[in-house]
Amino acid sequence: MKETVIAIYDIGKTNKKIILFNEDFKIVSEIEEKFTEILDEDGFECDDIEHIERWIKESLTRLVHSDKYELKAVNFTTYGASLVYLDVNGNRLTPVYNYLKPLDEKIPESLYKRFGGRDEFCRRTASPALGMLNSGLQPLWLKTIKPEVFAKIKHILHLPQYLSYLITRKIYSEHTSIGCHTALWDFDKMDYHPWIRVHGLNLPDPVPVETLNEVDIDGKKLLVGIGIHDSSASLAPYFSSSNGKFLLISTGTWCINMNPFNTEKLTADQLDKDCLCYMSITRQPVKSSRLFLGHLHETALKQLSGHFGKSEDYYKKVKADSQLSNLLMARFSGEKVFFQTGQYSRDLKDNIDMYEFSTFEEAYHQLMNELGELTVEAVNLVLPLKDETENIYITGGFSKNELFRTYISNAYPLKFVYTSEITNGSALGAALVVSGTKSSLNLGLTRCKI
Repeated sequence: MKETVIAIYDIGKTNKKIILFNEDFKIVSEIEEKFTEILDEDGFECDDIEHIERWIKESLTRLVHSDKYELKAVNFTTYGASLVYLDVNGNRLTPVYNYLKPLDEKIPESLYKRFGGRDEFCRRTASPALGMLNSGLQPLWLKTIKPEVFAKIKHILHLPQYLSYLITRKIYSEHTSIGCHTALWDFDKMDYHPWIRVHGLNLPDPVPVETLNEVDIDGKKLLVGIGIHDSSASLAPYFSSSNGKFLLISTGTWCINMNPFNTEKLTADQLDKDCLCYMSITRQPVKSSRLFLGHLHETALKQLSGHFGKSEDYYKKVKADSQLSNLLMARFSGEKVFFQTGQYSRDLKDNIDMYEFSTFEEAYHQLMNELGELTVEAVNLVLPLKDETENIYITGGFSKNELFRTYISNAYPLKFVYTSEITNGSALGAALVVSGTKSSLNLGLTRCKI
């Protein structure tokens, strides 16, 4: 007897996965692919979208004809800040441009001037000025630099909705993709920003992220979701299963702190400190802050390992010593060894004095103290004045770092701090959305000790 499954295409910048969930939302298959990047017409790296398109269609056909699985539904979760342009015949016009591609700062200046200045424009669209990461500026760039291409555009889709379009041929937009630092959404009016109409961008009106279409593939009827932005998808399991108000600390190369229960308007000061808003599956703003945590950890660790003659993974053998951490906090009170001094300073010092420490272990404890302090500063930016957050969930690589867990727990003694062992959280969120289930999940929570 075949096992009934939901297939999720989880498209990251580095890895692309097909993950199959059974009816209990357990992973029964995970296939990971890596695609070599290609160059766009300007010579800048971008995803090989043609290769991805073929892979999705071919793998989906194989799943439909599988002897092992009964495919029930399909959905897509992808990185944000990426758009696809279709012509009048529904054909893709351009590569999927990389959001790291440089943007001439003069291009958005007219928007800022017309709509209250840069600070006000950024406040209303709930994102700092991030160049092409503000994906709504990408068609403005196209209109300015390649007007002959822009003139052919009939529809503009975010990447999750485009991948769904490959299967359904239906044009959609939804709030999680629009709301991720795109500069497209007016968070004051909760509608597209007026500049969209001024510049003639043909964006579909958003529909609920739970929208499904029935598609026939080789005689097999499937339910196909319209796609979801990966950060918002990662919150979905916690909406399903959490008791009380919560904040998610999602760690990795970036540490993204997401608070779906902070209804305060984003301020100019918060924007200056790298805060922004996503939108949840319930179409509500999710106030978020960012910290380049994994990158900072890796960069400092290279210097630390080099100085003490240790391998770069030696830190994994360091046992947490709370007494040592407390002694170092007292010793360097108000000072930092690894980072520039001053609140919200996130730059490593050009010359780190490793001779402050007698052992690698001592230095690593201090590094984690300082990274913990930076994380708490970032988390505090998304806590409201009337803070009713009961639970903090830590996911990702640093959830396994005892020094990091302990620092966060000590910083919030009145909250319940947990690590969550959910793997492939974005894919699980996409599966929950397409399944329509309201049932509670096992989040794999472990209470952190203080």
